[in-house]
Amino acid sequence: MAVKTALAPSGLAEVIDRILTQGVVIDAWARVSVLGLELLAIEARVVVASVETYLRYAEAVGLTSEA
Repeated sequence: MAVKTALAPSGLAEVIDRILTQGVVIDAWARVSVLGLELLAIEARVVVASVETYLRYAEAVGLTSEA
């Protein structure tokens, strides 16, 4: 009976391949206000993903237009 072992990604190329295959979505929003006066608002969406992952994310947050 053979024993199989799984190795963790050891190279940058393997890590990038895994990110592009699985997809990473970072959605951040920050607001700074003093006494109810908004001083600074930051909204960021960073998507590092395969096209399939991006399309699933865009559909989930309503970025796609359905005819």
